[in-house]
Amino acid sequence: MQRYFVESLNWDQSHVYINSDDVHHIVNVMRMVEGNKLICVHPNEGAAVCSILQIEGSEQVVCKIEEWITQDIELPVKVTVVQSLGKGDKVEQVVQKGTELGADSFIPFQADRSVAKWDAKKSDKKIHRLEKIAKEASEQSERTSIPSVKKLMKINEIVSLEGYDYKILAYEGEARNGYSETIKIIFGKVKPGDSIIVVFGPEGGFSDKEVETFLQSGFQSIRLGPRILRMETAPLYFLSALSYQLEE
Repeated sequence: MQRYFVESLNWDQSHVYINSDDVHHIVNVMRMVEGNKLICVHPNEGAAVCSILQIEGSEQVVCKIEEWITQDIELPVKVTVVQSLGKGDKVEQVVQKGTELGADSFIPFQADRSVAKWDAKKSDKKIHRLEKIAKEASEQSERTSIPSVKKLMKINEIVSLEGYDYKILAYEGEARNGYSETIKIIFGKVKPGDSIIVVFGPEGGFSDKEVETFLQSGFQSIRLGPRILRMETAPLYFLSALSYQLEE
């Protein structure tokens, strides 16, 4: 059943009013008509099966709440993915696939070796684009929440963030060591309800100065297996392994 996230202001006790870009998707892409059912997701109160009462042109779709449903499909830990900027659409790939794999939030990171550079004007447009990708990926993967996409941050802002049980640096240099802390060891300690922030580097990896700054700020350096992964692969490896550890 098709799923749509609807802002809390568009709900009352018995109806949901869809009036965003989703109207086009419902009417022109899915070709739904009055009487068809869909799932509407409230930001705070879960998901409900709804039936379409009225389609008001391209402006609004009015739905009746049929029943609330209970779904426990979110990753049992909160994972914030700090993704260094990369070439092309690599950050978009990470947000899309990372959302499917259960990430709770994303922070774009202007790393020393990031080829891409976002100025203030470009940053606003990029963040809006990433938020849209996260929403669509959440609907596709039938999640009950949409990951947040934070503003572009520099290293001094990231190391100042608080409230995490685990602060992890996915450092490619650790893959070259004969033995280093692995995600298996870390994940063996993680329990439901914990929060994790994990930082991933750009194509050229982290600079020595960045590694030093993160480690001095309490981040733990780990390897993601013995091989060097592409920047867009590393977050997906991490999230997949965590899901396997906690959900399967």
